Amino acid sequence: MSTPLLEIRELTKRFQTDNKQVQALHNISLNVEKGAFITVIGPSGCGKSTLLRIIAGLDAAYEGSVRLEGEAIAGPGIEKGFIFQEPRLFPWLTVEKNIAADLSLRNPGVRQRVDELIQLVKLDGFAKAYPRELSGGMAQRVAIARALLRKPKVLLLDEPFGALDAFTRAHMQEVLLDIWRQNGTTMIFVTHDIDEAVFLGSHIVILKPRPGEIGARMDVSLPYPRKKSSPAFQDLRYKVLSQFERVEELSWGEAGSGI
Repeated sequence: MSTPLLEIRELTKRFQTDNKQVQALHNISLNVEKGAFITVIGPSGCGKSTLLRIIAGLDAAYEGSVRLEGEAIAGPGIEKGFIFQEPRLFPWLTVEKNIAADLSLRNPGVRQRVDELIQLVKLDGFAKAYPRELSGGMAQRVAIARALLRKPKVLLLDEPFGALDAFTRAHMQEVLLDIWRQNGTTMIFVTHDIDEAVFLGSHIVILKPRPGEIGARMDVSLPYPRKKSSPAFQDLRYKVLSQFERVEELSWGEAGSGI
């Protein structure tokens, strides 16, 4: 049996606030295979973003283990790309320079890679544009291209389309799927939107309310491209929603019983 790209074992995370200890994550164990598109859903405050930060190496204060290709994650690195809800572009740099980040476009290899990424995220003709000249969806595409520049093994996306209008969000979902299919990058995508999770994910992970722990996992057999209006999609959406509601009910029941 091949080793998963990402292995999470008995991950628990606690915060200390106001002389009080708060448990954000509890006993998370998860395997992520290479090339998978994992969508993670759960209520606000269940630790979804915390989980991504730990995988990214941005938070090392936890119990358990997180390994990428068998190696313990010791900190941030180019093998892990991260996309935030806001694009976080440098306003004084053009699209191509934002994508290149700290690398020089005078380097032929960097120049070629940036040009390829501009095509991949469908921003042809905007290489010289500044962030103020872009729509929200276009700016987020620049952020995705920048994260892909160094060919990360896993791309972590923390509600990247949450601030977009419904039309732009739907378009960006299609763009991201195109990138995933063409590039083959493993993706872990956090969202609170069930439709988005079903539309994008090859696998869905549902987290319980705090402390966040895995309440359900689902392998999605629905083929791509997916139509949100199709009976098959609506059936799967209903199944995910039922699991989500069941997880919430069980969590509230546990809280009420003092467990």
